[in-house]
Amino acid sequence: MSYTKIYIHLVFSTKNRTPYLNTLDLRIKVWKHIKEYATEKSIFLDMINGYSDHCHCLISLGTNQNIEKIVQLLKGESSYWINKNQLTIDKFSWQDKYFAVSVSESKLDSVRNYIKNQEKHHQKKSFTDEYQEFVEKYNFKM
Repeated sequence: MSYTKIYIHLVFSTKNRTPYLNTLDLRIKVWKHIKEYATEKSIFLDMINGYSDHCHCLISLGTNQNIEKIVQLLKGESSYWINKNQLTIDKFSWQDKYFAVSVSESKLDSVRNYIKNQEKHHQKKSFTDEYQEFVEKYNFKM
């Protein structure tokens, strides 16, 4: 048996950053569903949270998993579920793109705390500002 411990901080937004997930109750319902679906698909989802227009996940890749497939599963199924249950007024969809960065074991608690405190964090900072910080911090080429 092979063993891996590769943590990824994954961030994806709603299409056009539309604030579809505009209530705490709705977000809790969506994050809970994504967590349950991840478990069903053997995706280790350590932490999930977000705000009205985006989602943060801390995942650990299994030996037979890759980021692209996990993102496809989580975003695709959750969009389908949100629309099937008519949880938003307009048709819901996630944006095609996403951020994914590795997280060292020594930074796990810091990332968990960051994800856990999204409500508080976004009272002071927009997702647009957060997005720009990610681009700069991780030296992403746009």
